[in-house]
Amino acid sequence: MVLASIALSILELVKDQTVRADSIPTDSDNGDSPLSIAVKPIYNAGSDAKETRVVLLNDHEGKALVILPANMLLNLVSIWKHSGRHLQPVRGQDAMKFFGQPALQINAGQKKLFQLPVYIDQSIADYDKLEVIEPYTGLTFVAQKQWFQDHVSLCALGLTVSGINQQQPDGNDEQVITRAVERFTTLRIQQRLEDTLGLPSLPPSMKRLVELRSDPAAGIDDLVPLVRGDASLAAQVMSWAASPYYAAPGDVHSVEDAVIRVLGFDLVVNLALGVAMGKALSVPEDTPRDGVPYWQQSVYTAAAAELLCKKMPAEIRPKPGLVYLAGLLQNFGYLILAHLFPPHFSLLSRYIEANPHMPLEFVEKQVLNVTREQVGSWLLENWGLPDVVVEAVRHHNDLAYEGLASHEAKLLHIVSRGLRALEMADGPVESVPETVLAELKLTQTDIDSVLEQVTESRVELDSLVHTIMHAH
Repeated sequence: MVLASIALSILELVKDQTVRADSIPTDSDNGDSPLSIAVKPIYNAGSDAKETRVVLLNDHEGKALVILPANMLLNLVSIWKHSGRHLQPVRGQDAMKFFGQPALQINAGQKKLFQLPVYIDQSIADYDKLEVIEPYTGLTFVAQKQWFQDHVSLCALGLTVSGINQQQPDGNDEQVITRAVERFTTLRIQQRLEDTLGLPSLPPSMKRLVELRSDPAAGIDDLVPLVRGDASLAAQVMSWAASPYYAAPGDVHSVEDAVIRVLGFDLVVNLALGVAMGKALSVPEDTPRDGVPYWQQSVYTAAAAELLCKKMPAEIRPKPGLVYLAGLLQNFGYLILAHLFPPHFSLLSRYIEANPHMPLEFVEKQVLNVTREQVGSWLLENWGLPDVVVEAVRHHNDLAYEGLASHEAKLLHIVSRGLRALEMADGPVESVPETVLAELKLTQTDIDSVLEQVTESRVELDSLVHTIMHAH
């Protein structure tokens, strides 16, 4: 009787054309609500091709399953061409609801699941059984070939990291960006890349802030007149000073009060630059579903990076203000990708949803032949940001980088992985090597303490995000 009930529930699950998602967090949700879905990386799975990944897709005709080696990226274009259907990945919350059904925890339910249309990467077609993992839920089971052999479709669906890298164009970042623009846009290539892209220039007040940021002799006396002379900037500085996150004692009565008593030179310059640059480009609408909103991720990363920086010994500690600015701009290239490649950005979002286990840089390389780190750091350099900020943004995913901003880049790497585990940043959850912590003279206790501080300050940080997003 129990088995019959389970079988019936699976049949209903399989036939249902829409899986209702749980409601996503809103501004009114409790500050502890997860913004993302933590997924462990399996792109570097062992060489045994029997270790496979299952992906749930759907379209107007219904659902379908895709099985491919766990270490591969699912190439959606391949399955569209092969199937003649425009199958799309379900959102992460739907996948969790679907694969989290109790009926799928037993063999009978798993077998019923394979009544759906099944597409299998041809590299694993000869195996009689497959070790399957679903990354959102961590569900694992062994699928027998006899479950689906009479209705399976075989095709080349997957790409390995090495295969993706081999397809990438040669050259420095500017050359790579130019080739991506040539391939994916109708922009007319001009002698200077900045002229080709038509990206907005910084307003005069922001250019002056860049100069102040790069001038070691600049101070409060240089900054206050600049802020007072820009009504929009002055209003923002006043609102930041009144933010609960900075907890200013008493009322803030003037720009001087906000800069001198509450925020300080470094924070005003860095926050103003990060916000101005982020707001120079629009936040895209068709982003990966279940992703962390751009400004929340930026503010969380900046706050955590600055706090962790201050735990480093003074003799090797970078400037916390520059680390904060680099954290605020860490994801800046994401906005540029959306600005430059609007039709392909929607495709990129679907690829990210279909491959939550894969580092974002490889997904971007496959879809656009360029990464957010490449375009983001290029524009920041073009705008005259300090070299250490540019380098940290460019290399924070590369632990082999040992250049000018090695410590800054590694700090961003550490906090981004910590925030991912807390579902407060996008990307697969990855461990940080002990050698990296040893180099920065940090401990896991230091990281845990910083993440706890940021988590406890979520409401205040979200208030700051609200202030940033609604500034004019």
